[in-house]
Amino acid sequence: MKPSNNPVIFAGAGPGDPDLITVKAMKALAAADLVIFAGSLVPESVLCWVRPGTRTISSAGMHLDQIIDTIRKGYQAGLQVVRLHTGDPSLYGAIFEQIRELEKTDIPVLVIPGVTAAFAASAAMHMEYTLPEMTQTLILTRISGRTPVPDTENLESLAAHQASMAIYLSMGHVLQVQKILQAHYGENGYCAIAYKVSHPEEKIIHCRIKYLDETCKKNAITRHALIIVGKAVAACMKNQDLVPSKLYDPGFSHGYRNGA
Repeated sequence: MKPSNNPVIFAGAGPGDPDLITVKAMKALAAADLVIFAGSLVPESVLCWVRPGTRTISSAGMHLDQIIDTIRKGYQAGLQVVRLHTGDPSLYGAIFEQIRELEKTDIPVLVIPGVTAAFAASAAMHMEYTLPEMTQTLILTRISGRTPVPDTENLESLAAHQASMAIYLSMGHVLQVQKILQAHYGENGYCAIAYKVSHPEEKIIHCRIKYLDETCKKNAITRHALIIVGKAVAACMKNQDLVPSKLYDPGFSHGYRNGA
């Protein structure tokens, strides 16, 4: 077989619900001959979009060289290869190192974005991360652990901004996260634990920050969860009055409407 003329596709699977995959990624799966999916995070239910007979491989037990070798062999055999990552592949997906290795042998790549868990969580919570005159910044981050973060991006420094924040990959250090958030958002501030958001097992649990570790233990949540914190969470919890946006203010003029 001749090498494929089609690029290797890196696609976002979304947060777990098969219907939250993008149409473009769904079409890519339907046209794939080989799908290598991140089996530790991507539920097999997302593979419902793959046509019968397509080979699917979980990369959960594979290291980088094995993944690249599998992709290269598929491409060189003329197959349409899809590398399926959880959420959006640009966020904690480790795609750059894979793409760089493929580019060394001139294998073309196409990346299809996806829905990350922070946005599936806000949808489930009916929450807006950016509220007028209250909070206008969203930070997506993680605490330093086995994978370190740069000193300039440590959780303590980021929490000092008191912006809306979605903390990924940090459930193994939840007590440390709690202590940092207490120092900057207050121990009586609100946070949310978003567990397996959009999966059938989804749980959204609100609590005060001082009870974060206790709440996780009580609900046996040790992984597959986000910690969300900030004034937007408190506003959602307390149903407090908000400053209306200028966008829909009848007295505010903009390029599409004259204010009254």
